[in-house]
Amino acid sequence: MTDTTPNLDRVSDPAEATPMENMSRDWNYHPELPLDNPSIFRWPPNPAFLAGWLARNWLTLSERVLMLGLALLLYFLFYPSLETAQSFAFGWIARIYVVNFAIIALTAGGLHWYFYIRKGQGNKLKFERRAQGKNNSLWDFNDQVKDNMFWSLGSGVAQLTLFQVLTMWLMANGYSPTITFSSNPVWFLAFLVILPMWSAFHFYWVHRLLHQPVLYKRVHSLHHRNVNIGPWSGFAMHPVEHFIYLTTLCIHWVVASHPIHLYFHIVFQGPGAAMTHTGYEDLLIKDKRRLALGTFYHQLHHRYYECNYGNQEMPWDRWFGTFHDGSPEATAKTRARKKRMFG
Repeated sequence: MTDTTPNLDRVSDPAEATPMENMSRDWNYHPELPLDNPSIFRWPPNPAFLAGWLARNWLTLSERVLMLGLALLLYFLFYPSLETAQSFAFGWIARIYVVNFAIIALTAGGLHWYFYIRKGQGNKLKFERRAQGKNNSLWDFNDQVKDNMFWSLGSGVAQLTLFQVLTMWLMANGYSPTITFSSNPVWFLAFLVILPMWSAFHFYWVHRLLHQPVLYKRVHSLHHRNVNIGPWSGFAMHPVEHFIYLTTLCIHWVVASHPIHLYFHIVFQGPGAAMTHTGYEDLLIKDKRRLALGTFYHQLHHRYYECNYGNQEMPWDRWFGTFHDGSPEATAKTRARKKRMFG
């Protein structure tokens, strides 16, 4: 589950990774509270804010630009051509599976190694004080990381590959509309910008569905074992949740797109989930914030459950009364809502 909105609620001095005023009894670090509203869907529209949002996301070395770069590499070097996908065959399907396994493993594994094994950033900008869980029967393997690896690399990679294979087959056989950059350059670029917004819209509503008591207890609670999140937790879900989560890719069945759009979407939903679940707000290089990673917005969801179902880019939590701004008042309201839902 992915939120790549740049965090605008940061401390004023980027070199101060964990300032004392941003520490509390409950958190190792948190941004300025209460959380502001960085959504672009505000009224009246603010052209300067929108221009700044586009520049931060697409004209700098942002998380989205890195994901698009990976999608381009996958398109030109690793995934089979669309023509190959005209008929189902073991060879090209297996190739996609291996590539998807590798990108999930390298992204989540690399981030886990850097932040939790090498401890390359220590506790700077880390939300939780606790380490990843071990020797606890809560986890299927008595180990949080091993448990999350199992679900991410098992059901996660398999279903991501399934949706991708089916979508490529539909595209290759003309059942889904396709475009090229030369045939429609404006839509080609616009859809790259729209896809993360679509993902955020879809995520909010399916996430609300997964928090209904029956689905939560039987399905979504597996992901929510991760109160203290880490890179491997982002794509660790029950198989039913993987299926629901990945239906976001069905937009390519009905909206004209290119394989590059599909691969960007694949990266956004898969490796992107590991990036946004690092448990750290940003990657620091020489004490400077260089890459936005997790958000306190979603960290609050993993702590308090019945709030912040979406991400900061879409306004749904604010509009429908499920927004937690990090304040004690919002915590009390969220706990009361949880009690009403679950009794």
